[in-house]
Amino acid sequence: MIDCAENQGREDPPGDHKEDPVDLSLATRPEGDRTVVEVGGEIDVYTAPQLRSALNDAVADGARHLVVDMTGTEFLDSTGLGVLVGGLKRVRTMDGDLELVCASEKILKVFRITGLTKVFTIHASIEDALAAGRSQ
Repeated sequence: MIDCAENQGREDPPGDHKEDPVDLSLATRPEGDRTVVEVGGEIDVYTAPQLRSALNDAVADGARHLVVDMTGTEFLDSTGLGVLVGGLKRVRTMDGDLELVCASEKILKVFRITGLTKVFTIHASIEDALAAGRSQ
């Protein structure tokens, strides 16, 4: 049995962390009245705080209509889903929206299984998302 007090200040035990972590890449840019947040890599418990910060920063800078481009996203876990749902709730309180761009069947399956395809508007391409924004 491991005494928690004994373990304070130590790093995680070997094997309890990623062997080959993939960094998250984030880029934010304006596109008309929309703000696009491009996400690449893995959105997981380790990287989700970076995505949360990017979404919060965009909203703090006045963005109300966000498009999260997940074209380059290779992995998404429940922590990442929570960040996206939190971002959506935040912009909705300001009469905004948060839409997703995702063409990866593996990532789309996560949204289907969790029922979040009914919550998010998901586009197949950034062009589709921006065109949909112009027609609203």
